[in-house]
Amino acid sequence: MVGAVQGAGVIVTGAGGGIGAALARRFAAEGGRVVVNDLDADRARAVADEIGGIAVPGDASAIVAEAKDALGGAVDVYCANAGVGSGGSEAAGEEVWQLAWDVNVMAHVRAAQALLPDWVERGSGRFVSTVSAAGLLTMIGAAPYSVTKHGAYAFAEWLSLTYRHRGVKVHAICPQGVRTDMLAATGSAGDLVLVPTAIEPEDVADALFKGIEEDRFLILPHPEVAGYYKARAADPERWLTSMNHIQQRWEAAP
Repeated sequence: MVGAVQGAGVIVTGAGGGIGAALARRFAAEGGRVVVNDLDADRARAVADEIGGIAVPGDASAIVAEAKDALGGAVDVYCANAGVGSGGSEAAGEEVWQLAWDVNVMAHVRAAQALLPDWVERGSGRFVSTVSAAGLLTMIGAAPYSVTKHGAYAFAEWLSLTYRHRGVKVHAICPQGVRTDMLAATGSAGDLVLVPTAIEPEDVADALFKGIEEDRFLILPHPEVAGYYKARAADPERWLTSMNHIQQRWEAAP
């Protein structure tokens, strides 16, 4: 692993806490030179100071050039981790849907636009997308989140199949519940579906690094998600009926 990360220029977005901070700490521990990005400048600086990294606060969609300069001109690993856990149904406001689309999908697209020309030219680069098991399955009570996480997964998949022969590595991390502020904000739906099997952010970082060692695209910190994903593909009607039962339990809860 040291050979893959030692000295690498790494950007981690949404790294002021949670999964992003865990990824930043792990990349730094493995010898990476880490840019810590977060909308909250104080949190970004706190994590950067802790790990000996560089804080570049701001919108994850627009920091690649500044982060690249901070790293001396080369980005080797980009962790598209920043996300919003937008809840609600189809009736959620346009602004909710737009924010989810912009942060959970388009920030990844814009980063790829900025990074891929250099990566393809030199024949190397690593794009890490923090998706969610919701991107493979779904999440009750959170239409904007579920739909845009499906989009994030689809984009990571497309990047991988398009550029892997040119030396670009892509990893899609798809955990279920992780003990972060985002999980706490999911309310009763999260309590029902995610909390019982929730893991720590550091477990997600461990899963990613194991996936890097094994050169795997799909990273499942909750291994049971593979079974759910297979069941969904093999028998969609049965899977949807099962998920609807969970929806009804949630609706009936006090």
